[in-house]
Amino acid sequence: MFLPTGSQDEIGKPIDNRSRAFELFQRVTFTRNYKQISTPVVEYANTFTNKHAGMELSNMLKWFNREGEIEVLRPDWTTAVARALVNQHPSQLKWAYQGSVFRSDKDGIESRQAGIEIVHTPSFLGESECLLTAVNYLNELQINNYLFELGHTGIFDELTAPLKLNEDQLENLRKAMHDKRRDEVYQIASDNKVIAEQLSDLVDAYGSFDVIETYERHWENNNRLLKILKHIKQLATLLKESGVEEVLVDLGRVKNLPYYCGTMFRGFLKETGETFFSGGRYDKLYEQFNESISAVGLAFDVDVLSENLETHDSSKRICILASEDSHVYAEKIRQNYSNSVVDIQYQLNGSEQFDKVLQVVKDENNNYKVVEK
Repeated sequence: MFLPTGSQDEIGKPIDNRSRAFELFQRVTFTRNYKQISTPVVEYANTFTNKHAGMELSNMLKWFNREGEIEVLRPDWTTAVARALVNQHPSQLKWAYQGSVFRSDKDGIESRQAGIEIVHTPSFLGESECLLTAVNYLNELQINNYLFELGHTGIFDELTAPLKLNEDQLENLRKAMHDKRRDEVYQIASDNKVIAEQLSDLVDAYGSFDVIETYERHWENNNRLLKILKHIKQLATLLKESGVEEVLVDLGRVKNLPYYCGTMFRGFLKETGETFFSGGRYDKLYEQFNESISAVGLAFDVDVLSENLETHDSSKRICILASEDSHVYAEKIRQNYSNSVVDIQYQLNGSEQFDKVLQVVKDENNNYKVVEK
């Protein structure tokens, strides 16, 4: 049978690697005092499309239920977890999840994520814990060739505030900044030449610590922007001191969802340029529940990470040749090789490779034993 566009079957190594990635994530988060949380795969669409979450219904897999309400397959973990945490006691600060999200605007309908959410925590503590959990996890995965990127929504908000743009104009400006369309950025903000120049320059404000130092001089008279730069610099220093070799900043980065409201971060694989995690501060998301909560988190793209895991399976592969009568005996013999991959067969399959082949035979007393072939 054919599959819907975006769906696919999988076998073998991708599944093994993904299981390993999930297992290591659970181990890392457990040892760092995160509590596991899971949300339903099916949610109401409004949870994700309201003005606070701001996701597009057109990108979701959806249907009408019997009451005429729109239901969707979970398109986003952060929003779903926020809905769930409103009913949890605030004493638990750190949460971890793993599972699929479903979106029709990506190459595959289903993608696997593992993520963390930290609430009711001072800004620097929560953001540091997010980033250091990422470092910890990458070390466990033995993935080394990566870089981290830091940004902040407050820079765009501060510079655009005097422009008095309407909602549509502001959104168009944000999209132009996101897509690095420098000329369009300048044109939208052109009523104020000074700000238009600053915003268009921010398109290229990307790089190492030098970028921060340059803009510390540019914004020496703006305490709000200097405070943001200081915060980014603190996080970058923390990452450097924790062994992250390459930390970049993107001062022109803008939020892609309404609920981001502060520091944003991403991780990239150097070889492929793929994004393997993204996240940031999202206090505003809780406003839909009439709550004022400090919240920050990040989500790992487990599919991307799994593709970049090296296989270090040193387990020996053993085949035990048995029969219908000796199958139970062969199963008992399997217990002697608990650290190996053991397969019981009745006839050797020539296409499979084994390090050792054992055969169950009968001795002179008609008792079973194994001999090596």
